[in-house]
Amino acid sequence: MRWLLGRRELGLRRMAGGAGDDAEITFVVTSELERPGEWLSGGEAVLTTGIALPPGPDDRRRYVAELAECGAAALGFGLGLRHDDVPDELIEAADEHDLTLFAVPLPTPFVAVAKTVTDRLAELQYEAVLLASRAQPRMTRAAVSGGASAVLKELSVACAGAVVLLDTQIRVVDTYPADLDEDVVGSVVDLVTRDASSAVSSVSSGPFGIVVTQSIRVEKRGHGHLGVVFAHEPRPTDQVLIGHANSLLALDFEKPRRLHVQQNRVHAAALRILLSGEADRGMARDVVNAASDQREEIRVLTVLDLPAASETVVRAVDDALAAATRPVFLLEDDDRLVILLRGGDTVEFADRLFEDVAPAKRRGLRIGLSSAHRVDDLPTAVEQSRMAAASAERRGRPEESTALAGRALLSFPESRRVLDGLAEILVAPVVDHDARHGTELLASVRAYLEANGQWEAAAASLGVHRHTLRGRIARAEEILGCDLSIARVRAELLLAIIARG
Repeated sequence: MRWLLGRRELGLRRMAGGAGDDAEITFVVTSELERPGEWLSGGEAVLTTGIALPPGPDDRRRYVAELAECGAAALGFGLGLRHDDVPDELIEAADEHDLTLFAVPLPTPFVAVAKTVTDRLAELQYEAVLLASRAQPRMTRAAVSGGASAVLKELSVACAGAVVLLDTQIRVVDTYPADLDEDVVGSVVDLVTRDASSAVSSVSSGPFGIVVTQSIRVEKRGHGHLGVVFAHEPRPTDQVLIGHANSLLALDFEKPRRLHVQQNRVHAAALRILLSGEADRGMARDVVNAASDQREEIRVLTVLDLPAASETVVRAVDDALAAATRPVFLLEDDDRLVILLRGGDTVEFADRLFEDVAPAKRRGLRIGLSSAHRVDDLPTAVEQSRMAAASAERRGRPEESTALAGRALLSFPESRRVLDGLAEILVAPVVDHDARHGTELLASVRAYLEANGQWEAAAASLGVHRHTLRGRIARAEEILGCDLSIARVRAELLLAIIARG
């Protein structure tokens, strides 16, 4: 409506109902009926010269109210034939019902207004078709390079709606945007749950907008459900794009296993190139970027101590990622397995990837998860996850790299050997003294060190007086020949005690 009022060549003048200027016009109709609202379907701009306009003020207000109730987009009032000015009652009622009321000057024929709107609707339809024709190839390329998650992103951008992908059990597999409000996702789940047994597709109005859902199936084989939430009325081209995305998702789910294996090999090769440090890594980066999230960030899982039959672990992780509609990036190298996840994936998601690994085999795995990194920082993320895995216990549960503090030095053989040697030099003499004399110097020293040299706190933890603790520490300093007031000495001695266990 706002666009139509801006056509200067028509000379239209808004008289009331400015709040309705954003209304969409679907058609222009000329009517001189006393109650034209009975014949409207909604979205029309009604043009009248007021020939049959009721004479009474209340009837005129009711005339406008009925148009608003029937969903009319606007009322155009022609001047110069029956009325020289727009009646005040129409202006008051239009403001009351937020219905745009505009005056049509005598030189402007109604057919000119209708033709202008018709031409504009044709332009918009052509533009929508053009946008859809451009979006479809992008969605197809996304399906080839990035799988289902990339298709969801392109569909969301093309339709300007939020997209939800559900599996055959109506569980959420993926959304775009990734941080889509849980209530919005829940509304899609509720609609699919309601209609799954009776409808292949549906369009419903909900608390968050208009929801279009479609079942993803090939013949009788179902693969899940696709839902799109619109803040506006879906256009015909939106339905075309949803159907195209549905077909691409179905093809991806029907992908033969051998094709899936070949694609995984391409992904693994791209990973090797990025990790090799070769100068020209642009194409490899583009491939690996399919594993990233909306911020182009990834996390890396490293699995150490793989069993001899490592293919069972690899297959389980591969199947879990494929079930989550993720592109599979796995790189098995020596005794480790490197897995790429999205930057926003949680440690709980990483843990679920190993649910189908036999418990006996899973318990022997050490698994580390890096923090989120840009794709260009892949080597850093891999090293970070390797360190986390090296320090993890053999229990088959991912350890995040952020949990490394306090135990990293004890987890690596090189640093462990140094600490073990230090323990023989610094700790063994105190242990021998305790054994010979029945003292508790080692426990006292550890309490003192872990209390950061605070006498009161250390003494309280041991249940002794601080003067007693001072005497024990002084005796330990004599045995070791060191000064525990020096921070560096305290740090080395504490690490040696911890290493000795």
